[in-house]
Amino acid sequence: MNTDICSCEISLSDRDALDAWNGVVLGVLSHGQVTGEHLTRLISLAPDFAMGHAMKGLACLMLGRNEMVAPAHAANLEAQRALKLGGATRRERLWCEALQNWLDRKPSQSIARMEETLVLNRADTISMKLSHGIRFMLGDNFGMLRSVERVLDAHGAEHPLFGYVLGCRAFALEETGDYQAAERAGLQGLQYAKDDAWGLHAVAHVYDMTHQTHSGIDLIDRNADAWGHCNNFRFHVWWHKALLHLDQGEIDAVLDLYDTKVRDDRTDDYRDFSNASSLLMRLELEGVDVGDRWTELANLAESRTEDGSLTFADMHYMLALIGDTRPDAVARITLSVARNANQGGDMSDVMRAPGVGTAQGLAAFGEAQYDTAFSHLKAARPHFQSMGGSHAQRDVFERLTIEAGLRAGRLVEAETLIRARSAMRNGAEDAFAASRLAQIAELQSFSASSTAAE
Repeated sequence: MNTDICSCEISLSDRDALDAWNGVVLGVLSHGQVTGEHLTRLISLAPDFAMGHAMKGLACLMLGRNEMVAPAHAANLEAQRALKLGGATRRERLWCEALQNWLDRKPSQSIARMEETLVLNRADTISMKLSHGIRFMLGDNFGMLRSVERVLDAHGAEHPLFGYVLGCRAFALEETGDYQAAERAGLQGLQYAKDDAWGLHAVAHVYDMTHQTHSGIDLIDRNADAWGHCNNFRFHVWWHKALLHLDQGEIDAVLDLYDTKVRDDRTDDYRDFSNASSLLMRLELEGVDVGDRWTELANLAESRTEDGSLTFADMHYMLALIGDTRPDAVARITLSVARNANQGGDMSDVMRAPGVGTAQGLAAFGEAQYDTAFSHLKAARPHFQSMGGSHAQRDVFERLTIEAGLRAGRLVEAETLIRARSAMRNGAEDAFAASRLAQIAELQSFSASSTAAE
């Protein structure tokens, strides 16, 4: 039996089909723009390869949009048809089970199937990457780290995919707060896989979290090979660069990156949307007039008020709707989140907490009801992690919580949250924290002076 680039047995006998599968593996690991072409070719050459259909279905579900569920079901039917023909390996059957688990609203069980494949062969890099990616969507940062650490010793420097494993390890280390180790792992990984956008972006996360803005900008500028080949993930790399410029107060650079890179291609991918809406909200919180940039996003968000596939996505749609002041659409998505919280399954659990409270808090913030917004957001905040995404992505909700507290005059509570946010960043005090702490000090000084004058 043949083996693939992960050194795993595979039922593909046709060399061209195997090359196409290896292209899919490398494309997924590198976030390559040509991944879809490899997958289409694979399915054309090997229509009875169940794992190829499972990959297609899982990829559809990872897009986090309701309209992608139907093609995922179609892929599952093809995978099940292919399995009935016999010949699939245990690994291939587990991938098909993972797809079925997610369609049954249990992506946590999909993770379990991927981990079973890693018991079969710990050098199975693509199964590790799928486990990593689904855990990322569920906010399972420590699970990401455990998963990659379990397979690390099976990926020595001689393994052709070693660099990508280091990139996943770097991101997991960063998300669990080990910033120095994350930086080392990410930079080492780039030496083995120069096109590892995930590893590069993990190091960019480190520099964002530790307020090393110049290092982050330089890293992105010096490593175009790591992200230039990417699918829409390159927009996310540009988003990181924009955050670093924002921290330096370089607003013109941020707006230019938004217009020419982050939102140059106006896709409806929720990840691209979240880049854009969270960046505009950060700018608005700094008092920047973003002009009519909200309109395009809010129009798209209006068409997504009933989507309900992913709490992370819904909350970013909410940002655009409050940013462009569309109260009717805000009300619709708030009701949709409440309904979806009772549908059952892993994603409904996240809709319930933190989804419902976050939606209510954002809606109140959009209505300038800051005390109510702060109460809802502060109560939801301990559950933000389960929304998925990264610390950097969820930070927009941290900022909104703090801002609501400041505008509501709940200064002591707001300061506590600012200190907690900085503590998570190894004590680094970025521009946002510094400006808000200065604001609190000024307000408290004014209050003390007024009391003394009385």
